[in-house]
Amino acid sequence: MQLRGEKMYDFKTEPYAHQREIFEKSWGATNYALFLEMGTGKSKLAIDTVAALYEAGQLDTVLIIAPKGVYANWTQKELPMHLPCRIERSILQWQPNFTEKFKTAIRALAEKHTDLHFLVMNVEAMSTKKGAAAAHKYLKMNPNNMVIVDESTTVKNRKAARTRNIIKAGELAKYRRILTGSPITKNPMDLYSQCAFLDLDLLGFHSYYAYQNRYAVVRSRTMGHRAFQEIVGYRRLDELHDKLERFSARVLKEDCLDLPDKIYEARQVALTREQTTAYKQMQELALAQMATGELSTTASVLTQIMRLQEICCGHLRTDDGEIQELPNNRLDEMFDVIDEMLGKVIIWATWVYDIEKIVNTLQERYGPCSAEGFYGATPQDARQGIVDRFQDPDSDLRFFVGNPKTGGYGLTLTAATNVIYFNNGYDLETRIQSEDRAHRIGQEHHVLYVDLISPGTVDEKILKALRGKLNLAQEVLGEDPRDWIL
Repeated sequence: MQLRGEKMYDFKTEPYAHQREIFEKSWGATNYALFLEMGTGKSKLAIDTVAALYEAGQLDTVLIIAPKGVYANWTQKELPMHLPCRIERSILQWQPNFTEKFKTAIRALAEKHTDLHFLVMNVEAMSTKKGAAAAHKYLKMNPNNMVIVDESTTVKNRKAARTRNIIKAGELAKYRRILTGSPITKNPMDLYSQCAFLDLDLLGFHSYYAYQNRYAVVRSRTMGHRAFQEIVGYRRLDELHDKLERFSARVLKEDCLDLPDKIYEARQVALTREQTTAYKQMQELALAQMATGELSTTASVLTQIMRLQEICCGHLRTDDGEIQELPNNRLDEMFDVIDEMLGKVIIWATWVYDIEKIVNTLQERYGPCSAEGFYGATPQDARQGIVDRFQDPDSDLRFFVGNPKTGGYGLTLTAATNVIYFNNGYDLETRIQSEDRAHRIGQEHHVLYVDLISPGTVDEKILKALRGKLNLAQEVLGEDPRDWIL
């Protein structure tokens, strides 16, 4: 492959046809968005781009910003796998504690150099003055640079400190890339900050409100004693889609990989009498608080929704923080589902209480080595071992029980062909990411996704909200509606 008439770039790992096509089109672009679905190789594309630019004499410094659960994968897996061995490199993974050793390492990384330097940071570090200052200094000292933002929807909130700091990093960059399979997780407004990092001129708006006025329908509303502006619809989405196409590539697994299908199934779980009573009481309390203005913020509303969801899962958190277990059918239904499944199973749950209860019950039924939890409290140095054992076909570890915000990013769990959602959250990206732990390159079988849903409850409302977000995202991205739970 010719790079602007220069010598050919020699890939370390052979690209798929779609990766080669995107590489040829985008490698030299100043700004580019890789909207590639999970498992289609966007990390490899970014690394090949970096390597090609380095060998063309255009680049020698890279800052990679990724979510906490993903950024270590860049240093431990992606860069060693795809960066050609012929390229001399220095790679430093961000450490939140500034030890003298780390200070020395980051100073050395920022010095003038001829080899290829990488600083890999977790996105949370960009919320801190220390992290942002280190990143900006690193870029200023080496202007032949690129900033890569992996899972770029983590910077969709334009008001967040990390978003402002990352946009500033983009202003210091010669080249910019954003990577995500789900650029729209709530609505088209998600795109503004991501594109602002690349270049405000790409969308043609230097103001968020000008962008919002162009593509959103806004109405004034009141809740309690508070007045606010609410987005009630969207418009000119075809125009927005056409703009995105100029500086992005969109790839779905179904378009480029010979992956088996996803199969979805919903299993209804009736509430017990105790759950029904607690659920109605919580609903009535929420309605009363809304009427008096006590429940007037988004955060307070979400808190009540979470409490309703906890009741559906079989427990209730009291005002003093104690957890009261409620008689429920959800765990029994989960075991009925498991009895129908062969092979390894991923189980996603939101609450620590549920994860630990599921793990303990599975270990009682299937043996002490049959299940492992993967959530916030799981030690960092134990996490890769859990993944490796789960992926090992000869291992006794059959059940991977995780929180999707912790384990739903960056992991390969293709040993599983069955995935159970004990419950769901409102975040579409988290849902899609967690689905794709099993459905990615290396999967040779159909993957079955089973959602446990209590009819007539917040369970259904959450899934309907996710379905709506998915439909909206597909419309903006020019995709046909795909099969899903609802």
